[in-house]
Amino acid sequence: MKRSASLIVLNHTRFGENSVVLHTLSREYGRRSFLVRTGRKAGMAMFLPLNIVEATVSENPKATLWTATGFNTLYPLNGIRSNVGKNSMTLFISEVLYRVIKDGANEEGLFDWCEREILTLDALESDWSNFHILFLLGLAVALGFSPTFPDVAPFVREHADKLREIMAKEPAEGLLVPLSGPARNSLLESLLKYLEHHTESAINVRSLAVLRELYG
Repeated sequence: MKRSASLIVLNHTRFGENSVVLHTLSREYGRRSFLVRTGRKAGMAMFLPLNIVEATVSENPKATLWTATGFNTLYPLNGIRSNVGKNSMTLFISEVLYRVIKDGANEEGLFDWCEREILTLDALESDWSNFHILFLLGLAVALGFSPTFPDVAPFVREHADKLREIMAKEPAEGLLVPLSGPARNSLLESLLKYLEHHTESAINVRSLAVLRELYG
């Protein structure tokens, strides 16, 4: 059976010379991977991290790896793709989603929440340097953890006062809390430890090193 679906791109793995395995999040299938034929010279711009695309999925109950074809970009995300800092942030966010959400999991409302967050980051013209911190807090809520400061505090090594301030504010105000580069990176690491604890899995986010370079 063929079905149209909106997919958020999390990652992809090269599969031979002419295909990739595309790791995605969708409303219909949750976290699921699809085999995609690309051709030897096909561009991969369609499959950049956090791209939101529409595709035709061929469901096959006899196969573990379904195929997806007929890709179209739903949103250009020009505000992200034209900004080096935002692009780096999407690498981090997509890797977190890829590692935190188990293959086959389908949390109700998670796709819609992620889509809103991606479009929000795309639209922000300034004051977005704390966005990934707020994203991790929001992701915990979307996954059902409902973090409060006392819940998160045991995982915070430094800058607990700043995290308390961010969590006490509305998201739009949390973006404005001033943070140094080291403080921002330390809070990201603390929140990843919190997510590791609640998901009972190691989250080795390699792109965090890129953010450290960008934000000091």
